[in-house]
Amino acid sequence: MHLLLMGPPGAGKGTQAANLVKEFGIPHISTGDMFRAAIKEGTELGKQAKACIDAGNLVPDEITIGIVRERLAQDDCKKGFILDGFPRTVDQADALTKILADLGLSLKSVVNITVPSSDLVERAVGRRICKSCGATFHIKFSPSKVEGKCDECGGELYQRADDTEETMKNRLSVYEAQTKPLIDYYQKAGLYLEIDGRQAIDKVFKDMVDALKA
Repeated sequence: MHLLLMGPPGAGKGTQAANLVKEFGIPHISTGDMFRAAIKEGTELGKQAKACIDAGNLVPDEITIGIVRERLAQDDCKKGFILDGFPRTVDQADALTKILADLGLSLKSVVNITVPSSDLVERAVGRRICKSCGATFHIKFSPSKVEGKCDECGGELYQRADDTEETMKNRLSVYEAQTKPLIDYYQKAGLYLEIDGRQAIDKVFKDMVDALKA
């Protein structure tokens, strides 16, 4: 089960990826995890990526694609993976298709968790995180029992600097501009599935599993 997971910031991709890992017994591979692993292992591509990151530059496509190739060639990906954060452009999607063909693999589905922008802004602006243990709450959807205090450890809750309406709207507009060509790309390939991310977490997961097993 080789899957590509898509969804805007705040759509709940991380939660659903963790559920899919348990359901199908396949690794969740995010771009950030791949970079960190390559840098930690000191691979040649990892060293090149680190130099770019340390200089405050974006990692070029050729390095990113090379790191993706290295990761997908590992044994734990043979029976499946959940790829998250790559590709971000049509050129990267073409590169992924070639990588998988070279490895004798192919994508089964591209799952996009969709949530209207207005809902995502509300989710982000209301999010509160514990300074001590990292537990997450929401002032509307899952408030702490005592305002400003964590239910888990009693620590102070805070709002992340980027959880503002303006920042979230900017992130979403960038995401939508990037993602539209990819949606068209995978629709043409007959791989695209869309899941309504406004539902309860369990219902979103059930819809994903039902669609993937269909």
